[in-house]
Amino acid sequence: MNNKAEEVIVLGIESSCDDTSCAVFRNDKRLSNVVCTQKIHENYGGVVPELASRIHLQNIIPTVSAALQEADVKLSEIDVIAYTRGPGLIGSLLVGSSFAKSLSLALKKPLVEVNHMQAHILAHFIQPKIGIKKVPEFPFLCLTVSGGHTQLVKVISALQFEILGETIDDAVGEAFDKGAKIIGLSYPGGPLIDKYAKNGNPNAFQFAKPKTEGLNFSFSGLKTSLLYFVKEKQSLNKEFVNEFKNDLCASYQKTILQILLEKLITASIQTGIHRIAIAGGVSANSELRKQLVSEANNRSWDLFIPEIDYCTDNAAMIAVVGHFLYRNNQFSDLKVPPFARNTI
Repeated sequence: MNNKAEEVIVLGIESSCDDTSCAVFRNDKRLSNVVCTQKIHENYGGVVPELASRIHLQNIIPTVSAALQEADVKLSEIDVIAYTRGPGLIGSLLVGSSFAKSLSLALKKPLVEVNHMQAHILAHFIQPKIGIKKVPEFPFLCLTVSGGHTQLVKVISALQFEILGETIDDAVGEAFDKGAKIIGLSYPGGPLIDKYAKNGNPNAFQFAKPKTEGLNFSFSGLKTSLLYFVKEKQSLNKEFVNEFKNDLCASYQKTILQILLEKLITASIQTGIHRIAIAGGVSANSELRKQLVSEANNRSWDLFIPEIDYCTDNAAMIAVVGHFLYRNNQFSDLKVPPFARNTI
């Protein structure tokens, strides 16, 4: 085990999807976190993997340079390089992992591989440059909700996780985006559903909630239910979606959030754990955050909601995991390939 008093400078690199990101940390404190977003995918209604990997190639060096400059840290001062090994788009992961490995060889610095989903959870342990932020005590439950994953995780320690439940088909972020497409909204649709739902009636329309065993989730049937409902209404009134867009968004969102919260409440009751966290891109949803605060007040939960900057993909969460891995002497081999599919 490394000396805990030792100061460690971590360079984190994230390239799992369409955001190129780099962060510099001193131990668990954020010195910088630069994210370069690829806007081009909005033209195609979703991320185009080949385009994403090519743009990562263009963005990764400028992004790393910007993060070092913002942190006022020289490349030679880096102690360890942390990178996203997976899950994600394989082409995008190859760009980040290859760059990290090359940098590790050139600088003769150790390398640590980071699981993207674990990083979303451990984003709660990112400390600001100045001051101290409250972090969850172990064990705690985390609802991880993103475009590719939906999981209920028991977090036993910073490096020990147990999946209690996960989606058996679509992830919740996918359900939001596909539902938005059915309603006629642009990509990414999840934030737009959240936006229009604020002015809608969540009880205007009813959608069936799929039944799943245990703490697992399902969203594919809900998406299909919305599709058939919209088609039926449009056959009678071509302007139905335009006239009832807000109510459609509010009702669809309400059903999704009910599914999430019912499972989370059940998990808390079954485990007896009242420290609750959320993580992932969908944790930016304003109604989800609002309802979680309400449940926390009613159930005396110790609730942890991430800052908006740490909901979507970012290298800060990679760097903080890198810090934990370095302290635990869990280093990576240069021969380790990235993986597209995995959970925790």
